[in-house]
Amino acid sequence: MPKCPKCSKEVYFAEKVSSLGKDWHRPCLKCEKCNKTLTSGGHAEHDGKPYCHNPCYSALFGPGGFGRGGAESYKFKK
Repeated sequence: MPKCPKCSKEVYFAEKVSSLGKDWHRPCLKCEKCNKTLTSGGHAEHDGKPYCHNPCYSALFGPGGFGRGGAESYKFKK
């Protein structure tokens, strides 16, 4: 029986959601930052952890910037 990566309990077929190559309980598949419940395939991944696309993943791992989005507004991360 596969174990849920979030709670480490067994995942039964009736409650299984597959995402990131693992089997999760439906309530355990949540964004690491905002705790929003995610759907299978409807989210992003970083270091094996799920994040909602917007705003969490883009705010944490997307390009940094300021202003209205022109070439002058991009801020390079060091």
